[in-house]
Amino acid sequence: MGNHLDHTLARYGDLAVRVALNLQPGQRLLIVGPLANGGCSLEAAPLVRCITESAYKAGASFVETLWGDEALQLARFKYAPRDSFEQCSSWFADALTEHVHAGHAVLSVYANDPDLLKDQPPELLGAVQKSVSRAVRPFRDHVSKNGTNWSVIAAASKGWAARVFPNLPPGEQMDALWAAIAKLVRLDRPDPVAAWEEHLAALAARRDVLNARRYAALRYRGPGTELTLGLAPGHQWVSGRSTSLQGIAFAPNLPTEEVFTMPHRDQVDGTVTSTKPLSYGGTLIEDFSVTFEKGRVVQVTAARGERVLRELVATDEGAARLGEVALVPHNSPVAQSGLLFYNTLFDENAASHLALGSAYKFTIAGGEGMSDDAFEQAGGNRSATHVDFMIGSSELDIDAVHADGTVEPLMRRGDWAMAVGT
Repeated sequence: MGNHLDHTLARYGDLAVRVALNLQPGQRLLIVGPLANGGCSLEAAPLVRCITESAYKAGASFVETLWGDEALQLARFKYAPRDSFEQCSSWFADALTEHVHAGHAVLSVYANDPDLLKDQPPELLGAVQKSVSRAVRPFRDHVSKNGTNWSVIAAASKGWAARVFPNLPPGEQMDALWAAIAKLVRLDRPDPVAAWEEHLAALAARRDVLNARRYAALRYRGPGTELTLGLAPGHQWVSGRSTSLQGIAFAPNLPTEEVFTMPHRDQVDGTVTSTKPLSYGGTLIEDFSVTFEKGRVVQVTAARGERVLRELVATDEGAARLGEVALVPHNSPVAQSGLLFYNTLFDENAASHLALGSAYKFTIAGGEGMSDDAFEQAGGNRSATHVDFMIGSSELDIDAVHADGTVEPLMRRGDWAMAVGT
């Protein structure tokens, strides 16, 4: 793509700074990758450099990046002592926590091979995920309160591109993935920032409709799915833009097509079946179902990665409960691209989804000021982990239940059954 890619990356860097983070003059910025990887992939360096330039132009006082290398991660799984996988960095988690407590911004850039660790022992994958999740829990807790402006975006990498476009010649795969990313984060628009402002306003209008309805529960029906999910009293639907405790409006994910809230941690019953693979910890979990009783996972099955899924729900007590319910129409641009990204950032914006693990405190009225005990008593789930998995499709119907028991259609065949303004 040559000069065209350089132009795309410059626009993407500006979008990340101006819309995703809304970085403020004087703020510091830390750029990282997936937490379990310990840093940002070296393949993302061209984009990270553009982000850094845009951040300084926006008035950032200091920009730093924690780098990671998938080859080093793979070497650990191949050669490290088998009893060493519960160890993790002695400083990484503390650095993250100190950074966000000071009110500085964090940007995660994902550029990872979803199959990197597919041949590694599930018990070692689980040990690494558990150790990192527990170490970064104070950081996650701060983020769950929107303690600072933070966001997640993606960069193309060779391994990821090969997975998404296996039928293209290797020399064309990266260009194809960059083109897909650019389109779905609206870089193909004449003014991407203005396009995002319009899109975020539309999501906010949908959020406002849902909040006005004050539903008590949602009922899901689809192939392999029959689930009832209670909504906590005082729950708040949230859309693509949030506001930090410092009053900074930011977009936590690019792309974003969802509206989401928290379920009641004890009021989930039935079975839900995934509609897309889950990329987790360098491996894929595919064709899986999860059964809940009184909020807790009681059974999981998977065609691939079942043991990894079992390790996930055993991370701690809260990992076996839900912390998020998100609604995404099947006619979203990500779904209509027809691509399976094997990357949660994109795939969750192609389908309605749920998340195992911690709930965000900002998804219940007054949650940011609640103690952990008060949050749990209000129905919020707490965990060291938060993992989204996709359940939406063109065959999924969702009904909304009011407190008086009346029911109305919310989604039909994967799309909204109710127009905004009705």
